[in-house]
Amino acid sequence: MPPAESPLRIELALGDITKERVDAIVNAANSGLRGGGGVDGAIHRAGGPEIMEECRRIGHCDPGDAVITGAGRLPARFVIHAVGPVWEGGRDDEELLLASCHERALELAREHGCRTVAFPAISTGAYGYPPELAARVALRATIEALERLPMIEKVRFVFVDENLLEIYGRALAHLKESAERSV
Repeated sequence: MPPAESPLRIELALGDITKERVDAIVNAANSGLRGGGGVDGAIHRAGGPEIMEECRRIGHCDPGDAVITGAGRLPARFVIHAVGPVWEGGRDDEELLLASCHERALELAREHGCRTVAFPAISTGAYGYPPELAARVALRATIEALERLPMIEKVRFVFVDENLLEIYGRALAHLKESAERSV
C-alpha cells in the first residue's frame, strides 16, 4: 500500500520502521534507555549493540523528552529515543508529555541536520495510551513543530498494523480539515 501523503510534510505508512531510509528513526524508548519490547526491542535488535552502548552512556531520559544516538546497522543515520508517557487515564499530564516527546524529537533531528524522520506510534503499545487520543496529540504536535522547523522536509509515521494506520489517517484528515476551516 502506498503511503498516505499530506501537504503538511507528513506521510503515514504500513511497514517496518527499522527498514526506513530516513535521516533519523524515532524509537519509542523507556526512561532507562534499556531497550525493551515492541518498537524499542526491534530497533535495538536491528541496529546492533552500538545503540545500546550509547544509551548506557546517556543513562536516562525523562518522559516527554528525547535523546539521540547513532543508528548502528540501521539504514538511518540516527536513532532518536523519545520517551512517551504511560497512560494513567489522562490525569497525569499524558497529553503534554506525548506532545513534548514528539516536539523534542524533531528539535533534535533539526540540531543534527536531519531532513527526514520516521516515527512509530509512541506510547500506544505497552504504555497503554489509547491510539485514537495519541494520534491526535502526536500529529498536532508534529504539525506545530514542522511549522517552526522548515528544514525538516518529511515526517513519516510507520505502523506495524493497519488498525493504527487507519486511526492515524482519520486523525490526520480531521486535523487537515480543521486547519482548512480556520484559514
